[in-house]
Amino acid sequence: MNSYSYRVGILGATGMVGQRFVSLLHDHPWFKLTVLAASARSAGKSYKEAVGSRWAMPTPLPDTVANMTVLDAVADFDRIVSEVDLIFSAVDMSKDEIRALEERYAKAEVAVMSNNDAHRATPDVPMLIPEINPEHAEVITAQRRRLGTKRGFIAVKSNCSIQSYVPALHPLRVYGLKDVLVCTYQAISGAGKTFETWPEMLDNVIPYIGGEERKSEQEPLKVWGKIEGDQIVPATTPDISAQCIRVPVRDGHLAAVYVRFENKPTREQILEAWENYDCESAKLGLPHSPTRFLHYFTEDNRPQTRLDRDLEGGMAVSIGRLREDSQYDYKFVCLSHNTLRGAAGGGVLMAEFLAAKGYLDAE
Repeated sequence: MNSYSYRVGILGATGMVGQRFVSLLHDHPWFKLTVLAASARSAGKSYKEAVGSRWAMPTPLPDTVANMTVLDAVADFDRIVSEVDLIFSAVDMSKDEIRALEERYAKAEVAVMSNNDAHRATPDVPMLIPEINPEHAEVITAQRRRLGTKRGFIAVKSNCSIQSYVPALHPLRVYGLKDVLVCTYQAISGAGKTFETWPEMLDNVIPYIGGEERKSEQEPLKVWGKIEGDQIVPATTPDISAQCIRVPVRDGHLAAVYVRFENKPTREQILEAWENYDCESAKLGLPHSPTRFLHYFTEDNRPQTRLDRDLEGGMAVSIGRLREDSQYDYKFVCLSHNTLRGAAGGGVLMAEFLAAKGYLDAE
């Protein structure tokens, strides 16, 4: 079994995604949680005091972190750098502020795993889903040359919504994905909310999530892009059209997907592609890697958010209802846990993959 040891910190530790990072990292076998940081409002308080009644995880706040003093992600920069090898970034700041802060940490020779979108479009910053585009990690070498670092770099996790349907589409690219229409039905935790803090979502659906549709249409193309020279060049196909809707669900993003191919496969070929999908990361012994990435349900009423979002610790992707369509070639539904596979869990898995491949060490 692989064994690594890195000191890690969380920037934005008091928010919804930051809390999920805490729940995943407080007893991680490879990563020792040494720093919790947030805004100036929380700095100087114990983590338990800073979070207070806002702890939103299904498990209790871990005793091992309750009394850790929260640092200021900006003002305590020098101290944080001295106490970590790696940071998970989930800060709530403007995009320009996030971009500058994350690059500042990277230039201080800290590896940055970002849950934010500030650097997703940066050409030499990999947006990694280890089961799909592990080769994009190779661009880190070029990024380090640009930053002038030996160890520091930035890697980003993609938007939570695309983690539901892109994994299901990926094995089908061999048939030439041409057009994709997707409608995502997204949980309130994706907005950092609970039903207690957002009661107006009860018995309600909101047909708009700011910026989400652009991300849903563009980010898959970077995930499917190729490294050319010192940058990742996004793919030009498929053409993706997305609608993103907020629904009264606590956790779990569901996607209804319609797809048209250059070379239409049979239904049996699609099921076989999902059943037999193999990936490098599953063989690396990563603590948060699902045993099986893609699960197809044969029942007409599956996957369901409440029943299936926690499959394989919330790190697997569920698929169901594959059938031919009258306008597109096929349609199906997908489900992923948005704060696990889609956010903090995906960030931790990304860091585990980069550790196993040697990227958390100096060149």
